[in-house]
Amino acid sequence: MKLDLHRKLKDLLDTATYIKDIKGEAFLNISLLIEKISEVYENFYQHDLNFIENFIIQVESEIKKIMDEAERTLTPYEIVKIVRHPQRFTLQDILENVYDSYMELGGEGEINIDPAIVCAKAIIIRKVRNDLYFHQVMVIGHEKGHGEEFRQGGSAKPWGNEKALRFMQMAETEGIPIHFYIFTPGAYPIEDYPGSAQQIARNLYYMTKLKVPTVALISEGGSGGAEAIGLTDMRLMFEKGYYSVISPEGAAAIEAKIRDGRPPRELVEKCAKALKLTAKDNLEFGLIDRIVPEPPLGARKRDYEFFKKLKLELIKATDEIVLQTRSLKFLRKYTLSKQSTEDFKFYINWDLDEDEIEILIENRWEKYKKMSQWAVCEPKNVIKSFFNFSRSWGLKFKNELKYRILKPSHKTFKKFLDELTTESSLLFKPVSDPVKTVYNLIVGKKIKSKIPTPILIEEETSPYRSPLALEDKTITCPQAEKYGCPDLWVPDLYGEYCGVCPNCGYHFLLEYKWYLNNIFDKNSIKPFNDYIASGNPLEFEGYAEKLKEARKKTNLRSALLTFEAKIGGISLVAVMLIGDFRQGTVGVAEGEKFIRAIEFAKITRRPFLALVHTTGGIRIHEGTLGLIQMPRCTIAVRDYVDAGGLYIVVYDNNSFAGPVASFLGCAPYQFALKSTRLGFAGPRVIRETIGQEIPPDYHSAENALKRGHIQGIWDRRELRKKLFTALLTMGGKNLYYR
Repeated sequence: MKLDLHRKLKDLLDTATYIKDIKGEAFLNISLLIEKISEVYENFYQHDLNFIENFIIQVESEIKKIMDEAERTLTPYEIVKIVRHPQRFTLQDILENVYDSYMELGGEGEINIDPAIVCAKAIIIRKVRNDLYFHQVMVIGHEKGHGEEFRQGGSAKPWGNEKALRFMQMAETEGIPIHFYIFTPGAYPIEDYPGSAQQIARNLYYMTKLKVPTVALISEGGSGGAEAIGLTDMRLMFEKGYYSVISPEGAAAIEAKIRDGRPPRELVEKCAKALKLTAKDNLEFGLIDRIVPEPPLGARKRDYEFFKKLKLELIKATDEIVLQTRSLKFLRKYTLSKQSTEDFKFYINWDLDEDEIEILIENRWEKYKKMSQWAVCEPKNVIKSFFNFSRSWGLKFKNELKYRILKPSHKTFKKFLDELTTESSLLFKPVSDPVKTVYNLIVGKKIKSKIPTPILIEEETSPYRSPLALEDKTITCPQAEKYGCPDLWVPDLYGEYCGVCPNCGYHFLLEYKWYLNNIFDKNSIKPFNDYIASGNPLEFEGYAEKLKEARKKTNLRSALLTFEAKIGGISLVAVMLIGDFRQGTVGVAEGEKFIRAIEFAKITRRPFLALVHTTGGIRIHEGTLGLIQMPRCTIAVRDYVDAGGLYIVVYDNNSFAGPVASFLGCAPYQFALKSTRLGFAGPRVIRETIGQEIPPDYHSAENALKRGHIQGIWDRRELRKKLFTALLTMGGKNLYYR
């Protein structure tokens, strides 16, 4: 009896300390209450039983009142503190309390390729009346650990995310659902092979078409690290979780332009509120499907009732995904309404056949395509919308007819004719010649390709002259001391030399208009969707003024240009991230424009080119609405590439973070210009995370090539010629000119 009371006192002390950690020392005299409980706990055996029992009843009542008030006044930043608290449940607690059995794969504890990522084969049991049904699932998630430093607080290294991908493939092979758990402040920002950004991009690319049901549960979802295992059919979020493009501290440091040291607490709390990172906010934005309820001030390690409810939520979520591939909507709702207690009314088999897998993947694409569309800033014009819809369907019909019906028939007949005339020319020549004559009369003689030879490529360049070339002065190459470069006359450097030092090949920064006028055929650029503008969906204080300033400065509405163009006569669809507009960061407008552009390239069977003038990552002022563009755009890329499209990415200047960790980094063909700096996080973030300085060339194009992150390094002076050659030699037979 006394031992139970002693344990109860310890629990009350832990709870009071927990409240103090979340709400602060001054909250409703919580510090004084902790002192009272501590005194009784430390002198436990000096008090009689009645005193302790009455004291516990009194403290329980007092703590309940404090807890209720703490819950009522909870702020977004306090939710962040709940998620980070040592008493918060972790993946290990879920494995032990939600699943009926599990076996960790890939090593346990420190004997693990990356302890921050845990993969386990688990069994979850469903009770239907008096029968028990066993479901196999693959569990993949971040483990923050119970204080173990080797887990890096749940920050996965590149090889940890690679391990997650391998076990995704294993689950797909076995045909079992995957439950993902996101407990990470962000990925571990290093470029060691396979690279933080590139591995996240590979995970996202593969997850777009996983052939099994997938569920993600978010407790702490930090930036690209969360997205590495977050692209799923059903996205649940714990009530006291947070999901954000950046930590409140990181946002505050950027807003205050602090390079070293901590930002003020008031600014951190302000940013936490402005980022709209709570479960309620993300549900309202349509970025998650459901909120998993938690006890007041969040679930902790010994909240067993919470784990029981979580098991029910997991089974229901997986059921719902499976039923979406099988039943009508009203039948699905009826079935799920009966699955609301621990004793399920129906058993649902989680195995999918080929047709159901096809529906599953299609549902996933449609789900992500709709996300954040409500936040797209474009003129609402019914006539224009109808015209765009009609034009899109007209293009689809025209190209389907041309490339799926007429052209294949033409090719099939021609192939038959070639075989007839080549292999049996002696035997069938008297018969084949008349047939060939009739064919030429009907179809016409073979037309020569309109694609010019590489020799003509230089003759078509535009005489555009960079404004940087107008200064009559000399400039010193940054690598002059190392390579002995002579001073360069500015008109020559930015004119004839294309911003490249002729001695060492160092690439100076050039304005984005130089690329538009020197890479593509003259007068071939036709912009589209330029009316879509970057907005302020979170109503982030001061951001609207910054956008207005960016529009005025650049005469652009967003950081992404989308246009049709030609290189050496070859028609293509291109996008370009512009460094002049908010450092080339990606938000809702940029993501939507990218998706529409690559869909246009797919319909018209043209190559798709992404030129990265500069990108600073995902725009923090748009929060998770910006972050969700990573999986959205990656799904569009996978859809285009699987349809036989040619996707080429060319990086220049600085290319970092979210775009490189998703829709750029997953491209089959990636090239960088010399002097490009490419990676996941900048030197300052890496220094703060791993506590080490990195070498000056850590993010160089040469190192990116050595690590296998890109496929080649190009010279800017040869960019047009290189792209022309790539268009001729890369890509499959689905391109219009093949």
